[in-house]
Amino acid sequence: MTGYRQVLAVPGMAALLGVSLLARAAITADVTALTMYVVLGLDLGYVAAGGVVAALTAGVALGGPLLGRLMDRRGLRTVLLATVAAQVVFWASVPVLPYGALLGAAVVAGLLMVPVQAVTRQAIAAMTTPGQRRPAFALESVQGELSYLVGPAVVVLCAAQLSPEVVAWGLGAVIATGGIGVALLNPPLRAEGEPEAGAPGRTRRREWLGGRMIAVLTMGFGATALLSGIDLAIVATLKEAGQVSWAAVVVAVFGVTSVAGGLIHGVLRRSLPTWALLGLLGLVTIPAGLAHDWRWLCLAVVGAGLLTAPTQATVADAVSRLAPAGVRGEATGLQASAASAGFALGAPLAGLAVDASMPGGGFAAAGLAGLAAALAGGLLSRSRRPRGGPGEPGFTDSSTPVTVRGPTQVS
Repeated sequence: MTGYRQVLAVPGMAALLGVSLLARAAITADVTALTMYVVLGLDLGYVAAGGVVAALTAGVALGGPLLGRLMDRRGLRTVLLATVAAQVVFWASVPVLPYGALLGAAVVAGLLMVPVQAVTRQAIAAMTTPGQRRPAFALESVQGELSYLVGPAVVVLCAAQLSPEVVAWGLGAVIATGGIGVALLNPPLRAEGEPEAGAPGRTRRREWLGGRMIAVLTMGFGATALLSGIDLAIVATLKEAGQVSWAAVVVAVFGVTSVAGGLIHGVLRRSLPTWALLGLLGLVTIPAGLAHDWRWLCLAVVGAGLLTAPTQATVADAVSRLAPAGVRGEATGLQASAASAGFALGAPLAGLAVDASMPGGGFAAAGLAGLAAALAGGLLSRSRRPRGGPGEPGFTDSSTPVTVRGPTQVS
């Protein structure tokens, strides 16, 4: 646990992780809040709710790189304050918007979602030494798992006691509070010696967005597609068994084991390459389709849970190392877009498999999607490295320790 103590001892790190957890938990729950508002507040069906969720997700996927690029050029606080203002306007307006206007507003809200996750990842890359990166990104991945466990559950509990309109207002307030908190902390996004935001000499995209970065983004997409498919397959399997009420327990087991896996990963001296972790995650997911009871399903998802946070942590670590400092925001935004696209496509893919075969087919489809992304990532990662000088050693595999620190190295 020494690595975690060292990371949390970095000035400002503990406060950043705490405040960003609050904001990420609220942002994670936005889909649940909008679904409940459309279904309960507007008295429309789940198809209509899915349309709003799709609009928000599309906005997030498109907005990630744009906000990241703006952060690279204008700095952290400018982007945070602008996106906080946009979220306040959106969530305050949700209860008074008709459905058609809500669809359009959801796209804009997604485009201008407070980029707390991207900021946290950039700050970790800037505030930690190479030896601290693995435990730091492990903590960040655990933070993400906790937000998924806590955020939606709190919204559901609040909706049972309050109106969906009040829940929407409250969620917007928490998102804004988290964004303002991060802006007040103003964590550094550049390490000492790295160019500040807006500095001349921006690295051209073709110099860093090569085969190895595309490989990492592909694996990030595959990982979230797999996880989205698992969520749907759990519900489909338990519905077939007449045990849907136990889905929350299975999801909780999955989340807790993911947290445990992330913490274990952070104390290891070395890590497997991202493609290997994702491939293993895909392999252990497929047999979960053999479980037909909530007890066996709890046991079946343990293997996938233990590998989830480590896989996500290595993806974030690899992106931070492969992107030069001047474009780190844009690269992290691309990672967020890849993750959003994976979540959006993973569930429909698993759903098609369930409809075409049986509930267990959802786990098979999710696992195969992960394996395909791992294979593609492994092949792409072997492509010729982009040209770079001796100050750019950030193109190593996630399992390779980096000992050289230069002005553009973000490992």
